[in-house]
Amino acid sequence: MMLRTLMLASTVLLLGACASQPKPLQGGYTETLTPHAAVLGEYTGSPVRWGGRIVQLEPRTDTTCFEIIATRLTPTGRPYWASDDTNGRFIACRKGFYDPAVFEVNREVTFTGRIAGYDTRRVGEYDYRFPRIDTDVIYLWPKRQQVDVVTRPAPWPWWGYW
Repeated sequence: MMLRTLMLASTVLLLGACASQPKPLQGGYTETLTPHAAVLGEYTGSPVRWGGRIVQLEPRTDTTCFEIIATRLTPTGRPYWASDDTNGRFIACRKGFYDPAVFEVNREVTFTGRIAGYDTRRVGEYDYRFPRIDTDVIYLWPKRQQVDVVTRPAPWPWWGYW
């Protein structure tokens, strides 16, 4: 009986570890404060955990700024792309140099930090108000592997089953 309880407890712990966030992304963040919602109000100083895909990378003298198109995050903190729904855009800046060859356009990344202010930039011909965060953590996700799923066609009644 004790062995059975121990096995059950270890299974629950292992399954819980599989669904947890990477250690640098853990913490208490408000999921309702999205980049889109932050543009509509004044949230300077609010802690956030946001993620999405890199649109542009700007290495500067002592900092690097990322322009990100945001989306929802999975429970692990990874950006989730169910469709074309986005949570707006944001700018994330951090001291140091981040190589554009590694942090390529369209790579998935998650940031933690605080809203430091707002920048207005042009997206095409549109003036867009970006929330800008001072970043504590930049988590670059591994590239997703493409999986080709091949299914057999349903058997036709006069051919029978394979």
